Amino acid sequence: MRLGALTAGLLLIAGLAVAADVDGKWTGSIQAPDGNQMTLGFTFKADGAVLTGTHTGPDGRELAIKDGKIDGSNITFVIVVDFGGNEMKIDYKGVVAPEEIKLTMNMEMMPQPMEIVLKRAQ
Repeated sequence: MRLGALTAGLLLIAGLAVAADVDGKWTGSIQAPDGNQMTLGFTFKADGAVLTGTHTGPDGRELAIKDGKIDGSNITFVIVVDFGGNEMKIDYKGVVAPEEIKLTMNMEMMPQPMEIVLKRAQ
């Protein structure tokens, strides 16, 4: 019985040790339909397996991160954007590395997901 509890405790500690270091500000860009590059910003805060923070769009408006989760180096979260009274949900999932986050952005009106690479902001 003690061995099982010890093993479970060690696995928990090991899992926390490999959790992604996502805290802080990150920036990246995507290509708009008109061909222009749009800069996106994210501020992430990890609290165990919960991810919170904000997203800053090209217009400078900050939106809260919702339903954020961390599982090792994997993250998922949702941004809800208001387009003239119509809400649109944008789903993100990504993989965190020491100096970059590779995100996949999926919106209802986009025919296919979009890839974004975020770098730590200086």
